[in-house]
Amino acid sequence: MFRKFFIAPIKGYQYISKMLPASCRYYPTCSEYAKWQFEFNRADKALTQSTLRILRCNQLFAGGIDYPVVKYKKPKILELSQKVKIKYWIVPKEKAYFFIVKAF
Repeated sequence: MFRKFFIAPIKGYQYISKMLPASCRYYPTCSEYAKWQFEFNRADKALTQSTLRILRCNQLFAGGIDYPVVKYKKPKILELSQKVKIKYWIVPKEKAYFFIVKAF
């Protein structure tokens, strides 16, 4: 429920920013990064990570690919009879930390 509260303004910004020229130095864009953080993390941690990312999005940093890193606990059981729509790929980074990569 709280996730929708934080994600709604981001989606509004993304709708408006489609009309402007692209200016983010990173992939995924800062707004997409923030949206992914709020989908996978607690609100306080997502806000901190998103703010740090926005502060890095300037001429002093090189930019490039910067996927969100989250702590993810996989589900215990997945039935084979379920239809699964893949929205994100969870790519291992370290022991309990993973990169979030969008499935196209």
